[in-house]
Amino acid sequence: MAADGFYAVHVLVVSCYKTEVKKLVEDKIIGRNPVLEAIRSGRSVDKILVKMGKYEGSIVPIIKKAKDAGIIVQEVDKAKLDAIAEGGNHQGVIAYVSAYEYSTVKDILDRAREKGEPPFVIICDKITDPHNLGAILRTANCVGAHGVIIPKRNSVGLNSTVAKTSAGAVEYTPVAKVTNIASIIDDLKKEGMWIAAADMDGEELYKVDLTGSSGLVIGSEGEGISRLVREKCDFIASIPMEGEINSLNASVAAGVLMYEALRQRRS
Repeated sequence: MAADGFYAVHVLVVSCYKTEVKKLVEDKIIGRNPVLEAIRSGRSVDKILVKMGKYEGSIVPIIKKAKDAGIIVQEVDKAKLDAIAEGGNHQGVIAYVSAYEYSTVKDILDRAREKGEPPFVIICDKITDPHNLGAILRTANCVGAHGVIIPKRNSVGLNSTVAKTSAGAVEYTPVAKVTNIASIIDDLKKEGMWIAAADMDGEELYKVDLTGSSGLVIGSEGEGISRLVREKCDFIASIPMEGEINSLNASVAAGVLMYEALRQRRS
């Protein structure tokens, strides 16, 4: 069950921190104090961009608190920060925050139990294109999946592009963000779930049992499923190819797999 890859209203919030301004534009927070307060408040921060060079002043506690919270910190040059800030006073730091709140894996499994259905979960292994993640969320909702799991690192988060591409699915389909996909697969298997991944050298997907409590792993756009994640899976399923091109876009492949799982679950 793995494969390779709305309109959201955004608010402009302005509040003063001494002489600094907090500016939330779509899914970005600009300025040192605003970013620090976002981390302190426990808000879901996808990553923080800081200006290259020597760290000094209030940037030091920002980086420390970010790393303590497991938030990705990435160094970039000033020109990139200027472009992202679009004239705002970024003071050498910009945070990307989630446009929507994340759920937990427990929330997803509880949702299945409340519906009296065997859990059906979509696991995204390092999907980096927001259009792919949005499309996967949309299809996941259409097939009745109980939730989607994404990793904290090397993955796009729930930003405005994902929300728009999901065509509203982000409002209804819970998304859990986890530290380690391989470990989560182990946890799901302890819950009695079977995990399938899609790869070219697997068994034809129509011959793979996708019924019951199951998880479908969707690999990254460029590299597919990582080695460790693949080793954790119970099944490897392949999608038949008849043309000259032997691969599908991540979200398209995910759609093929999800609908085959739906067909089997309804049989």
